[in-house]
Amino acid sequence: MRNRIGLLGLLAIGMVAFAGAQAGPEVWVSPAHPIPTGQAPGMKVQLLGANGPQKTYTVIFSKGDEAFSGLTDFARQYHVTAAHFTAIGALQGAKLAFFDPTRKMYRVIPIEGQVEVLSMMGDIALNKGKPAVHMHMVAGFPDGSTRGGHVLDAYVNPTLEVMVTVEPNAMHRRLDPATDLTLIDPAAKE
Repeated sequence: MRNRIGLLGLLAIGMVAFAGAQAGPEVWVSPAHPIPTGQAPGMKVQLLGANGPQKTYTVIFSKGDEAFSGLTDFARQYHVTAAHFTAIGALQGAKLAFFDPTRKMYRVIPIEGQVEVLSMMGDIALNKGKPAVHMHMVAGFPDGSTRGGHVLDAYVNPTLEVMVTVEPNAMHRRLDPATDLTLIDPAAKE
């Protein structure tokens, strides 16, 4: 019994220390935060196939590339007006976020160190005539724990493999005044 209590006590101390390492001042960002571009110089694109006007691409990122920036650059270069994508790979740091509707702001969830991209998905739609990327991700840590959220940035190490399906009909985003988010609106035309 004594060993069990000792082990449980050590486990509790470790959990408190882990929680403390994650604690810090909360950082909040606006839904209208600026999206940098040109931060994925190692990005490569290949057309995998076309089924009529629908096209499928693979977008491969290299070590050090920032994925959100790269997907934005891809969408602009290939004139994407509507798409959805999935990805797997690994990162060396990222910033995820959780939207708080009462504040109309995103609370930043920092990801430090090497993680596996267990799931990444998103879409591309037009916002004020320009392609806008919306992406969510679940990151896996070495101990099997996970964190997920809306992607603000994601730094690749060693690779990220993104499969993008580009649709022929444009999707449009429109500002929702209730949330301050730009949401896809099927009725919107620019």
